[in-house]
Amino acid sequence: MSFKGIVRELREIKDGIGSISRRGVERKHWRNRTRSHIAPDVAPSEPIQQGQWANLPPELLLDIIRRVEESETSWPARAVVVFCAAVCKSWRDITKEIVKTPEECGRLTFPISLKQPGPRDSPIQCFIRRCRATSIYRLYFGLIPSEEDNDKLLLAAKKIRRATGTDFVVSLVADDFSRASNTYVGKLKSNFLGTKFTIYDSQPPNDAAVQQNSRSGRRFHAKQVSPRVPACNYSIATLSYELNVLRTRGPRRMHCSMNSIPVSSIQEGGTAPTPTLFPHSFDEKFSPSPASKGKEPLTDCSSPSLSHWPVSAPLILKNKAPRWHDQLQCWCLNFKGRVTVASVKNFQLVASVDPSLNVSAAEQEKVILQFGKIGKDIFTMDYRYPLSAFQAFAICLSSFDTKPACE
Repeated sequence: MSFKGIVRELREIKDGIGSISRRGVERKHWRNRTRSHIAPDVAPSEPIQQGQWANLPPELLLDIIRRVEESETSWPARAVVVFCAAVCKSWRDITKEIVKTPEECGRLTFPISLKQPGPRDSPIQCFIRRCRATSIYRLYFGLIPSEEDNDKLLLAAKKIRRATGTDFVVSLVADDFSRASNTYVGKLKSNFLGTKFTIYDSQPPNDAAVQQNSRSGRRFHAKQVSPRVPACNYSIATLSYELNVLRTRGPRRMHCSMNSIPVSSIQEGGTAPTPTLFPHSFDEKFSPSPASKGKEPLTDCSSPSLSHWPVSAPLILKNKAPRWHDQLQCWCLNFKGRVTVASVKNFQLVASVDPSLNVSAAEQEKVILQFGKIGKDIFTMDYRYPLSAFQAFAICLSSFDTKPACE
């Protein structure tokens, strides 16, 4: 029997003890979660009963999960790795130990992978679907949309217009964008003109700051939200588009200051902040208090100071300069076949580095994020280290906002 078949059987009897109806409910719950978004990488806070599969010898268990992890390299087959973590606590601990970060293996497995930097060499390739009727943007893993429409959903964002600007609320699922939900990931907030944006994360960029700032910068009043839901919005980046008052020819010009990523991360031996866990559990159901049910939070957002984060000089990203094509009569960039439709939204971002810093020319020319149109309401998004999937998605969302003063 293949390892996939073994894991499938283990998933069917993962509890080992309890009534048949209870096992059926739990199996349905896990199937729904793995279809809607990447399965949790954290254990429920309430103790669970350990079945017979928890008693396997650690050496055998380690070998089984390692072989499964090496054989299932991409979605949807990679869901088998998630099923291993869903068997019991001992399986989950070993699975989390074996699964590497995207920077090391280039794979996305658990939700925290979306907050970790991408690989250094080859980019992670994704695509975005835009739904104009609902103003929802879905980020999927893969090169292009599949014909079966079973693409792996990574993140979803909903565009909310306000009197003072536009918000893009980012969630792990496409049907719940409440900032009081335990699927809330972060948000992108613009100014009135749509020329300046701020990216907010639901957690600090490193685990050390989670406990320090768990009570600072609250999004909600204490009585309005469960203590298990993160109560902070952290400003991790700012974006600005250059004004084009004279209507001169040329693409949009973007400037990104990644406040949570030091410029030293792209130097030789440098590292980017890499969180290893969410400050809350996605397995726990959230229900607002009776006083706040049906109401929006009174406080929009406030960002704790960044002084305690180890960022001496932030990484600055800028547009890669396009060239004018005389025959096509348009500005062109080499997207290496990933972009097929000309659009003002298309861009490539590279690092803007001070010449005095010890950064190689090859590193300065490396495209960290590229975004472009391939069809009606379909766009590609390829990102690499030191950006995470969430940061890259938020930057791309800024391109969807209306910018009459920049074009």
